[in-house]
Amino acid sequence: MADTPEPQPEDPFRGIPFLGDIAKAMSGQGPINWDAARQFAQLGATGGEQEPNVDPASRMALEALVPIAQMHVGDLTGSDLAGVGVVTLSRSQWAADTLDSYRPLFTDLATALSGGDTTEDDATDPMAQMMAGLSKMMAPAMLGMAVGSMVGDLAQRSFGIHDLPIPRSDARLKLVGSNIDAFAQQWEIPADEMRLWVLAHEFAGHTVLGSANFSLPLSTMVRQYVAAFRPDPDAVMEKLGGLDPSAGDPMEAIQQTLGDPTILLGAVSSAEQREMEPRLDAAVAAVVGFTDWIVDAVSVRVVGGSALRIAEAVRRQRVEQSPSDVFVHRLLGIRLDDDQVRRGKQFVQGVVDRVGDNDAIEMLLSGTDRCPTPSEIEAPGLWLARVNES
Repeated sequence: MADTPEPQPEDPFRGIPFLGDIAKAMSGQGPINWDAARQFAQLGATGGEQEPNVDPASRMALEALVPIAQMHVGDLTGSDLAGVGVVTLSRSQWAADTLDSYRPLFTDLATALSGGDTTEDDATDPMAQMMAGLSKMMAPAMLGMAVGSMVGDLAQRSFGIHDLPIPRSDARLKLVGSNIDAFAQQWEIPADEMRLWVLAHEFAGHTVLGSANFSLPLSTMVRQYVAAFRPDPDAVMEKLGGLDPSAGDPMEAIQQTLGDPTILLGAVSSAEQREMEPRLDAAVAAVVGFTDWIVDAVSVRVVGGSALRIAEAVRRQRVEQSPSDVFVHRLLGIRLDDDQVRRGKQFVQGVVDRVGDNDAIEMLLSGTDRCPTPSEIEAPGLWLARVNES
């Protein structure tokens, strides 16, 4: 005997042809609209302008410096980096690659946001039903626009793949040569010195995120964080209810409201996520701080007197919060600011002061279960006591 199919919910847009047509057009695309994500990523990366190909001279200049950065980061950390490839991409290529790399993460996020249940009050309120249906119908497109815009904005200013401390499965380092060159010109830094600094940062990030102490715990926490979002079908209705019809064009205000992904993002944070934030913050601080500590040590060798000036210029860019920083924090739980860098570098320096450079690096990169807890990131001695006991 065939299974009896589950009853489908009543179409909230029945009798409203315009909305019904939109619902049909958007149906069947899954929890996230990847076409919208790709389009907005490309638009954000290029600003809607024709993008030139990667400058061959810039690419060759970067490639010529790769062995130097590989050798020095490998020498400091004891890592074998000889087989790590480096490719130079345009902004749009970097955005497309990043969207693909983070696809499992964004899919987890979209799946979490598509799982809202209708409340008892909603079941008896036709308007609430319609707005809940509208929110659910638009969520894939809104999420596509949100993640695409975030990745596109990141492509405008990222140097490589480790500006954002999220592990990737692809072992190659992917640099945006035009961003590196533009930054060097803006801050009047010799181009080759800036390229060496970026290469040192990328190889350092590869080394830190390649360690089992950080890669698996951080990946797990980020995926748990995005999976803990809880959709609120009343969010759009509440936002629309707060509109002032006498202020400007009401239809334009509605369109802007429905097209603003922060409505969705502001409605879905959960108590579970807030409970996770201290642990995730500690892991991010450790990764960013340890990476920067390695870069500082290496760049003094390979860049010389410009090292501190480059680090300060990069720090200033970090603190200038962009829309992508807001989305990274709210979508993925990754907080990147001066406080995180300070906490991380102080933790690593605290370990180094107690056991020396070589032992500190070995302890941080080897073993298992050595990602610091919220208490340990503030007190390196606690971390050392735990590690020495294991």
